[in-house]
Order: sequence, then structure tokens, then C-alpha cells
Amino acid sequence: MTRIVHMETYKPDYTYKTEEIIEAAQRLWLKNVDEMTKRKALKIFKGSKIDQRSAVVDLETVFSDLSFEEKNNIYKGKMVEYGKRLLKQTFEKSNIDPSEVDYIITTSCTGFMIPSVDAYLVNEFGLRKDVVRLPVTEMGCAGGTSALIYADEFLKANPDKTALVLTMEIPSITFQLNDLDAANLVSTAIFSDGFACAVLKGGEGKGAHIIDTDMYNFSHGEYLMGFELINSGLKIVLDKDVPSAIEGNFENIFLPFLERNGLKIEDIDNYMFHPGGKKIIQMVEDYIGDYDKDISESKWVLENCGNMSSATILHIFDKVTRERVIESGQRGYMLAFGPGFMAQSILLEWRS
Repeated sequence: MTRIVHMETYKPDYTYKTEEIIEAAQRLWLKNVDEMTKRKALKIFKGSKIDQRSAVVDLETVFSDLSFEEKNNIYKGKMVEYGKRLLKQTFEKSNIDPSEVDYIITTSCTGFMIPSVDAYLVNEFGLRKDVVRLPVTEMGCAGGTSALIYADEFLKANPDKTALVLTMEIPSITFQLNDLDAANLVSTAIFSDGFACAVLKGGEGKGAHIIDTDMYNFSHGEYLMGFELINSGLKIVLDKDVPSAIEGNFENIFLPFLERNGLKIEDIDNYMFHPGGKKIIQMVEDYIGDYDKDISESKWVLENCGNMSSATILHIFDKVTRERVIESGQRGYMLAFGPGFMAQSILLEWRS
């Protein structure tokens, strides 16, 4: 058995209200575009249902005309900087000593660095020389669930071990100044930088135990989501069919998963859905609401933090465990979507 014993989130240095982002976008990005495109962009921003988002750089840098090299150099520097901050805070608040770490998984899809950020963290905190490293780079928004699943597989085989999962995303530096396609407009309106770290242990004990996991692959969904690598960096791929594809597959994603564990929708106490955007979260809320279940924490994270890609689901878990009174025996269900197109599910049970 694997259990999540601690969750830590870390907020970037810059936080902006949506009104501030709109003002900066008009001043730095949309000032020379035609009125129809400007109105379209502002409608997307205002209709995103997101109140504020954070970034590791200021808005002048976000909306500047940077080369891929310049963007990626920011990414590498900030990954190391924030990785150190996040892990320092995790060790201080979890009472886990660096010498206890056996496995470190880092997930990020918003830049490239070799060696990966975990190499710097191993040396910064003096982790053991036999620590196992696994950087995960291409799972997108599902990277957080992916990393938890990889940690689960490791710890089931090594029940006396400890694993760290670090989700670290900087989508602010993937912005494309000269791209006025709908995908870039939506991406600029909803994505946000974010960081989180989960501590997991093998064996029985207190924590949120991972009972079962699952991956559901959509048929021929490669076109729905991802990045294209162009001369100015990572260009978002975000097809308009994403919400309808999720809606069309939604019941097949999680109902068979619950059934194989002998459960129904009503048996889950705490639902945690990666929100994606307002259409997806509204569809899920409408469906779950018919069973007197709510996803208020998922909505809160989207509204107050934005879509932080792989870090989002860990932020939602943190919000649930901090805000709700969770008793031993309660169950949780986590779901996130990623490129491929695919969905990943995790069934949890809290035990004391």
C-alpha cells in the first residue's frame, strides 16, 4: 500500500488579478491588432471565470518578444530556484529528512533542461547517492496524477521507502507574442505558473492511501492537446473539441473504474477533478451535482490559481485536506486529463 502523508504548495512571486492581466495584454500585446481580434481576446479573458493567476516573472516579461533560447533560459533558472524553495519548505513542514528520500519524481511540460531539475535538488539538499530520479516531461496536465501513480508502483514494490513528487510548471514563458489563434488566446487566459510537492510512503499507516489507479486513452485524440516546438518556443495545441471529447467519454472514464472497486458515485466522499477550463469544470459539476456531490475545491483552485497544468491536481488535493474534515475511511477520487488524449484516475482512502 502507498499513502500520501504530506502535501506542500508554493506560490510564485508575482500574482495578478485578471483585470491587471487584461490591462497589460492591451498595452503590451493587443495594441496593434485589429478591433475584432482584440474584442475576441478580451471576451476570452473576461469569460475565463478566473479571478487571479501567478507567474515567476512580471507581466512585461510575459508579454515580451523573447526567443526560444531566452524563454528556456528563464525556465531553467526558475525551475532550479523554485525547486529549491519548494523542497526546503517541504522538508521543514513535513518533518521528512533529506536522507529519508529514496525516490524523487519531477514533472513539468513547459520547458526543457538537461540535466533535469532533480539533479540540482539532489546536490542542493544532499540526497543520498542511491536516490532514484525520474523526470516526467510529456504528460501535460496529467503529469501530477502520472507522478503519483509512478510513485505508487515504486512504493508497492518497496514498502519501506519514501518518495517525493514535485510538480513544477511555468506556462507563462510559453506565450507566443505573434500568435493570435484561438488556442494561444485561451492558453494566455487560463494557464498559470504553479508548484507543489507530495510526500509518499509505502506500507500501512496514517495518510491518504492509494487504493487503485487507471489510465483511459481516447481513440485518435492526439490532435486535441499538446505543444508544437517552433522557433519562438512552445506553441500550445488546444483544440476546440477538448470539452466535447471529455464529455463524450466521461462516464466511461470513471464509472467502470469505480465499479471494479465495488463502488458507486455516491460512495466517494471527496471528488478532485483537474478543472482544465470553465466548460470542463461546469460539465463535471453538473454531472456530479445530480448525486449531491460537489467539486468546490476544484472550482476554487481554477478561479484563484488558474490552470497550473500538472501542479493543479496536487493543489486541489491540498485544498481538500486543509478545508474539509476528513475522517478515517473516507474515500477520494482524483482525475486529470493530458495529451494523447488520455485521462488518469486515482482512488484514495484516508486512514488514521
